[in-house]
Formats: sequence, C-alpha cells, structure tokens
Amino acid sequence: MKIAIFPGSFDPITSGHVDLVKRALPLFDKVIVAIGINSQKKYLFSLEERLVHLKAVFGEMEKVEVSYFEGLTAHFCNERNARYLIRGLRNASDFDYEKTISQLNAIVGNGLETIFLISQPQFSHISSTIVREIIKGKGDARPFLPPEVVL
Repeated sequence: MKIAIFPGSFDPITSGHVDLVKRALPLFDKVIVAIGINSQKKYLFSLEERLVHLKAVFGEMEKVEVSYFEGLTAHFCNERNARYLIRGLRNASDFDYEKTISQLNAIVGNGLETIFLISQPQFSHISSTIVREIIKGKGDARPFLPPEVVL
C-alpha cells in the first residue's frame, strides 16, 4: 500500500493545501493529512480547531485520513508505514528550504521520499502565515480558505 503524509501546521488550512491533497490522491492509496505539533510555535487556532477544520474538509474523502503528531515528521512516517511525504512548492524559496528538509528526512526516515507538487498559479500567493495576518487584522480571509472552514 502506497501511503503518503502531508504534514503541516494547517493554521489555518488554505485552498492551496486542499488543492495539493486532491492532486496527490491519484498517486497514493492513502494520504494522511497530519498536523505537526511544535511546542515552540504559537498558533492562532488550537489543535482541536485545526482538526475540526481538516475533518470538515476531508471527512468525505475515503482515501484521506486526518491525524496529528509530535516529534520528527520522519518518525511519524515510519510509525504509519508511509514511504512518501507530500510538499507544496510556491516559489524558489520554498524549493531551497524544502530540498534541504527532504534530504534530511531521507536519512532520518530510512529512504523516505519527498514528492514535490508545484502550486497552481491561483494558489501560489497563498500561505497560512498571510491568511493568519488577514484574520488577525479582521480582514475577509474567505477567498483563501476552503468553504468548509467557517471562522
């Protein structure tokens, strides 16, 4: 069984994230969308809220599982028998960062393979960081969020 993990903070999940999962589904038997918990990071939404958002978006997709983990992504992949990581690339900066992480994950994760999907043009300007700032500034973030996420 080909299992892939799509890790992230998903604080919040964006339309770009959803697009990546939908595009990855034909490639794998199962895609686990997993919230990585980083105790050093301050989140806008609680873990429970983020899980609710993910389940609202992906709950009807039989090949998608929603989960969360602490610690190294590579270790979580090994625990779940996932041999693939999915990462989205919006620009060259994303590539430079993600390339280094993928090389480390391949070592720590015993050959864990990272699959890079290039963002569709209509999503390449969207990031959770920017969407969080819009929400904090009391702006309308709906154009950047899946319709299932109601704030």
